[in-house]
Amino acid sequence: MSLLTVGSVAFDAIETPFGKTDKIIGGAGTYIALAASFYNNKQNIVSVVGEDFPEEMLNQLKNRNVNLEGLQIKKGEKTFFWSGKYHNDMNSRDTLVTELNVLEHFNPTIPDSYQGCDYLMLGNLSPQVQRQVIERLTVRPKLIAMDTMNFWMDIAMDDLKETLKLIDVLIINDEEARQLSNEYALVKAAKVIRAMGPKYLIIKKGEHGALLFHGDHMFFAPALPLEEVFDPTGAGDTFAGGFMGYIASTQDISFESMKRAIINGSALASFCVEEFGTERLMNITKKDLEERIEEFVALTNFDMVQVIS
Repeated sequence: MSLLTVGSVAFDAIETPFGKTDKIIGGAGTYIALAASFYNNKQNIVSVVGEDFPEEMLNQLKNRNVNLEGLQIKKGEKTFFWSGKYHNDMNSRDTLVTELNVLEHFNPTIPDSYQGCDYLMLGNLSPQVQRQVIERLTVRPKLIAMDTMNFWMDIAMDDLKETLKLIDVLIINDEEARQLSNEYALVKAAKVIRAMGPKYLIIKKGEHGALLFHGDHMFFAPALPLEEVFDPTGAGDTFAGGFMGYIASTQDISFESMKRAIINGSALASFCVEEFGTERLMNITKKDLEERIEEFVALTNFDMVQVIS
């Protein structure tokens, strides 16, 4: 079934303890679409780039069955650019450069061929833009998921809360959950956030896994221990793309399906961090993914021996 992704297609320059890059391809929309492509052959994307964006990468997205009709290419303008440096723990980073460029005045246009999409994934953009996308769809998708970040909580909290009323699934990390809810304990934070609108809440905890909340139900998925993490950039977006790609492919939005979707998203994210940028995602196969998912299953599968009489 069709999945519509809205998010940035961009350039990144990254420095980690393992090395650094010049400008490479990045952006939430890019990572989401690449991850979802492992599950879904009916993908549409809404985004914007400048004329400096390489045709080669656009062709790679097309080869993954990503429909680019909704990708605006602005003549004479530059693509969004972000540069960051990760600390030794790889969990914190400093932003060195942010150039909004074409994103500064991004006005999302929904092509007629995208109308009637079954699933919508709103990548990290301003809550106003995210809301515009929802309002411009003639038919509400079966499931709307959304990502956001601390920056929007700092400068656009009212807009963010209005957008949260319109979605089904919110995907954020633990730091963002605490800021949004003003609660430190994540179980309490989840209750506060779900009262704002989302029926489902996913709280990512980086190398410590992810939590899924719905009603009185809670599920925890571990992260796969890795020997080396080269670049965490895009891991959260890859997780979201894997999650929504799986949901769209199964057409099952039950809590049990979402548990499986989290494992699929986590497996893809574990590949993403193994090399810089999108390089690892471009080179893994479905067989690689299946084997990685089996590792996740083995990580949490055990027999309980009765020890209490």
